[in-house]
This record gives sequence, structure tokens and C-alpha cells, in this order.
Amino acid sequence: MAQDFERTITKDIDASLTDIRATSNSDDAIVGLRLANTSASTIVADVAITDNSDNVTAYLIKNAPIPSGSSLELIDGGAKIILQSGDKLRAKSDATNSMDVVVSAVDTISE
Repeated sequence: MAQDFERTITKDIDASLTDIRATSNSDDAIVGLRLANTSASTIVADVAITDNSDNVTAYLIKNAPIPSGSSLELIDGGAKIILQSGDKLRAKSDATNSMDVVVSAVDTISE
């Protein structure tokens, strides 16, 4: 079965948890996740997964400093994070409109 590779770009993230990838009807593997600081100052970033009931939030990284002009790669070396149907991958920055996020995923993992 061929895999369906997808990319999601979310720009100008600020101080509230923003959906950067949501699954609706399948399990997905996140194979890349890059946070880029687009501001003139260091920012502090969080990335979390919220389950389909919005009751459980687990942080992948919390209070990570990203200097101005830099980025942070959260998934590398062949690592993967699985999102189950209904899960949401979310991110936030401590500064307004200061972070862009690129997520690479494999959609609809074979069961």
C-alpha cells in the first residue's frame, strides 16, 4: 500500500495553543516537526497533543527557548509520533505572531 505523505504549515502562532495538525478519521504518523522563530527576540515555545475528548493534554516540549532567526526540530533521526483519530497537535509561543510551524506526516497508517 502506498503511503500518503502530507505537510501542514501554520504561520504567526501566538500565546494560545493553536491546532497545527488534527486527525479526523485515521491514525497519522508525524515524521517531522519544525518550529521557527519569526520575531526579533527569543521566544518560548510549547508543543502538545490533546486527545479526542479535549480532556488530556500531553506536552512534547514545554518552555523551549528559540533564539531570533533560529528554529527547533522536534522530531529527527527516524523518530515518529503517532496521532490517533481525533487527536490534535497544538503549539504556542509566548509572543504574538512570532512562530511558524511545519509538520510532515504520513496520513492513514495501515492497520
